[in-house]
Amino acid sequence: MLLEAVYHRPKLNWSYAYDRETIHLRLRAKKDDLTHVYAFTGDKYIWDQSKELIPMSKMASDELFDYWACVVKPPYRRLKYGFLLQNGEEQIWMTESEFSQERPAVPDRLFDYPYINPADIFTVPEWVKDAVFYQIFPERFANGDPSLDPANVLPWGGKPERHNFFGGDLQGVIDHLDHLTELGINAIYFTPIFEATTNHKYDTADYMKVDPHFGDAETLKKLVKVCHGRGIRVLLDAVFNHSGKTFAPFVDVLEKGEQSRYKDWFVVREFPLQVKDGVPTYDTFSFEPHMPKLNTENPEVKEYLLGVAEYWIKEVGIDGWRLDVANEVDHQFWRDFRKVVKKANPDAYILGEIWHESSGWLQGDQFDAVMNYPFTEAVLDFIVRRSLDSAGYANAIGKQLSRYPQQASEVAFNLLDSHDTPRLLTLCEGNKDLMKLAAILLFTYSGTPCIYYGDEIGLDGDQDPDCRKCMEWDPAKQDRDLFAFYQKLIAIRKDLPALRTGSIHFRVAEAKGSKLAYERRLGEQSVLVLLNNDSVGQTIQVEAAGETWVDAFDGREWPVQHGTLSVKLPAYGYAILTRA
Repeated sequence: MLLEAVYHRPKLNWSYAYDRETIHLRLRAKKDDLTHVYAFTGDKYIWDQSKELIPMSKMASDELFDYWACVVKPPYRRLKYGFLLQNGEEQIWMTESEFSQERPAVPDRLFDYPYINPADIFTVPEWVKDAVFYQIFPERFANGDPSLDPANVLPWGGKPERHNFFGGDLQGVIDHLDHLTELGINAIYFTPIFEATTNHKYDTADYMKVDPHFGDAETLKKLVKVCHGRGIRVLLDAVFNHSGKTFAPFVDVLEKGEQSRYKDWFVVREFPLQVKDGVPTYDTFSFEPHMPKLNTENPEVKEYLLGVAEYWIKEVGIDGWRLDVANEVDHQFWRDFRKVVKKANPDAYILGEIWHESSGWLQGDQFDAVMNYPFTEAVLDFIVRRSLDSAGYANAIGKQLSRYPQQASEVAFNLLDSHDTPRLLTLCEGNKDLMKLAAILLFTYSGTPCIYYGDEIGLDGDQDPDCRKCMEWDPAKQDRDLFAFYQKLIAIRKDLPALRTGSIHFRVAEAKGSKLAYERRLGEQSVLVLLNNDSVGQTIQVEAAGETWVDAFDGREWPVQHGTLSVKLPAYGYAILTRA
């Protein structure tokens, strides 16, 4: 056994409360190095009467490590624990301080989970586990009220540029909710809707005012009410890392410099505010002069922004916030943000925009979830870029699942494209078979899937601004076959709970392979997901119980023969199978 590779520490993603009576334990070891792992557990105050060995199983693997896990329900909410590691006949005990050949006689040097305090449990909104999100860029979705159009509005469907406008608004969304309902959507994520100068609205001028080109607060109230009537949740975008250049406090600092009462609302390195050699003398988002960074450690700034977060939840009834550039804002601000938002609506979804490993924000005191870009990249690397084989994809997913507590993974925000990236169809170079394979991975994975508006009808587009085209509403120009595919895929996900919150086990994932099979399990339900990521047909064989499995897409039956399920898939084919 390579003991140098064995790792565990209390709390974080290694030892945490899943609910009021359950603790999850995890341990990392070198890949394929251990044959069995047990958690050695008990109550420290009645150790001899309560101690037991609980078998652990591999929850995930990556290219270097296996991640072992088990569930413990300590009757008195306290837990002392160590581990028994085995490789065949060889075994060793692991405590908090050492590895030992002898079983610990007393619990003194074992790991300690002192008590499951309800206030410390990382709880997430249950509705997100069943949500299918649809991202809307309001300026480009639909023009429902031409009277709101900016003076320089262009005809709908023209070429998107960084600074042009086509007149999309909130009434346009209301007018087209039938499209979302028909598709099966039950949650919408809107990019910013508050007053700003740009078409994307990430340069907020007034956080308490809906942009006049989109409507007003009453229009927003109407939209939320109509959405809720259809069972659709609404998530708004909060840009609290920075404001826009027309934000009144920033205008005041521009005019008055060091004499402005708002000078500490921003992070100013040098007065007057100006740009020198392309670099502003004040901190900004990137180096954009029109997006000055807010000083969220300033009590007045914090009070203002937290008031904004609370206001739109209470006043309009939105269901949560997506937080722009969340990793550049201080952690204490987000801790206070969570308290305010969850007090206003305990069921609100708090989603951070972070593109990398995010465990520091997912401990239950800040966000419920982050935008799961590591998952995005794994799917694209496997399906589109071909830089990962089947084994590489499985490893990437295993690594991602090992990083966070289970409840965070269950509400992760999974996406394949957005307003910040080229569209999925363009990444697939117009190959809709590849696009469908990527969507299969998206909709059969833990967390909530999100469709970027128009993907479902074949909208394409390269990097920003091309990925922000106007939605196509002419049915003759929509890809209805693609729409039907997404519609069916959403229905399958809703019908099979294991696809939403079940465990994941890779059954076929070979080095240099293009065949992939994994199983999602939840209670008695088992779902097999099979993909052929190749331009030639292939047969995937999986050990399976039962007599017959049925494809949720077309109802085709596949018999089990001698304990093996053999499924022939065409080029870029797929199947989602359940036991008959």
